[in-house]
Amino acid sequence: MAMLGYAEIIAAFLCFLYMFHRRRCHRYPALTDYPILGMLPQILWNLSRIHDFITEVLKRSGSTFEFRGPWFTKMNFMVTSDPINVHHMLSKSFDNYIKGSDFRDMFQPFGDGIFTADSDTWRYNRSLLHSLFKQTSFEVFIVKTIQKKLESSLIPVLDHVRQQGTVVDLQDVLNRFTFDNICSIVLGHDPNCLSIDFPQVACEKAFNEAEESIFYRHVVPKCVWKFQKWLQIGQEKKLTQACKIFDEFLYACIASKQEELSKCDKNNEIAEAHVDLLTYLMREEKEQQQQHDDKFLRDAAFNLFVAGRDTIASALTWFFWLVATHPLVEAKILEEIKENFGAKEEKLGVLNMEKLKKLAYLHGALCEALRLFPPIPFERKEAINSDVLPSGHRVNPKTMILFPLYAMGRLEEIWGKDCLEFKPERWVSERGGIVYVPSYKFVSFNAGPRTCLGKDLSFVQMKMVATNILCNYHIKPVEGHLATPNLSIVLLMKHGLKVKISRREI
Repeated sequence: MAMLGYAEIIAAFLCFLYMFHRRRCHRYPALTDYPILGMLPQILWNLSRIHDFITEVLKRSGSTFEFRGPWFTKMNFMVTSDPINVHHMLSKSFDNYIKGSDFRDMFQPFGDGIFTADSDTWRYNRSLLHSLFKQTSFEVFIVKTIQKKLESSLIPVLDHVRQQGTVVDLQDVLNRFTFDNICSIVLGHDPNCLSIDFPQVACEKAFNEAEESIFYRHVVPKCVWKFQKWLQIGQEKKLTQACKIFDEFLYACIASKQEELSKCDKNNEIAEAHVDLLTYLMREEKEQQQQHDDKFLRDAAFNLFVAGRDTIASALTWFFWLVATHPLVEAKILEEIKENFGAKEEKLGVLNMEKLKKLAYLHGALCEALRLFPPIPFERKEAINSDVLPSGHRVNPKTMILFPLYAMGRLEEIWGKDCLEFKPERWVSERGGIVYVPSYKFVSFNAGPRTCLGKDLSFVQMKMVATNILCNYHIKPVEGHLATPNLSIVLLMKHGLKVKISRREI
């Protein structure tokens, strides 16, 4: 009798789980909501194509759905690609949607920099950086730094590859190029990652590994990666080791800069033109009589590395792949450059910034690359107070909300039936100007009060690189190359961009 009683209890429990499962599946049809495991199995099963999978789910769910993680893991969150919802969170109700403590915990290597900070800490960081970015001398410094790196490293390396007739990973070249640039801009130090022998630079490798490891914190329960961190195993061990190497590099640069400025002060020497980020922050603290500790400088530098290195490298990698696979677009870009700079593109020299900003078709091609392959493929917010989104979805306090930028660039209701096509023309007006698109639809540079401070400078940098490479070389991806997104917080190519390079004859 006792055995029969136990069997009835188990049968009843299983029936309950089945009915509960059916009810939740009916309520959330976009993804199957399994008992106990929630929707996580489908995410893990489709992890290798997670960005396209989430896009498909959003199309089936009407642009917004609720994700349910395994029971008791606190992995529940809302996902939305509705531009009106995004506008509501990033602009209209900005103060109610923050990064939050869970975000800072997950992105712990970022420290208390501008990307992870909220409220007064964020406002202080932004105000400090805004005062630097608006200085003409800083823009001149950035342009000169990039021009120097183009002439001394990028063009010579590509020339060497062309002469050797070998296959090169253009993504690796661009990663090294932008890493050297951001080191010079932020730290005033060039590690020379980009050279003919493609050296293995420990700090650059560590930075890449740290970003890849942070991504995995998004797809496993917090208790799992916390446990791995405590045991120092798996991705958490890799993350700890990578952060240690990169932090040693940053703190060494900070110490060197402090010593350099101390000597300048003693000798009453002030190099006004030398306005790298560290120099600027250290001078500001003296003028305002506010002491920044080394960790503040470290956090500011790390965040600027993510903003100024990864986004540019990612955007340019996808841009060159798209242009190389769309010869008509390539021809139009070259024609526009010829009209503005003349026929001798290989002797561009120091580019005229005003002319560069007038390259509307090139600008449109870069925007298309950013739309289809946004460098930061998803954004994350957390609600402080209860709210109702414009779509009608109710948001409770502490609700985590994701809006996938990758999916937003591929939805018909936002971009039309040709949303999957690479069409720079959609960004160019009939008069040849640049078409304005609201930032809550094109979120690659964020929107609202958190809009990227370096947006205009980013386009200048990308145009400088694109113009120099396209005018000098013809880039052809190797046959059979798969342009697949990697699994990281930054959208790069999983297998790199393997290409053959030849001299462009114009």
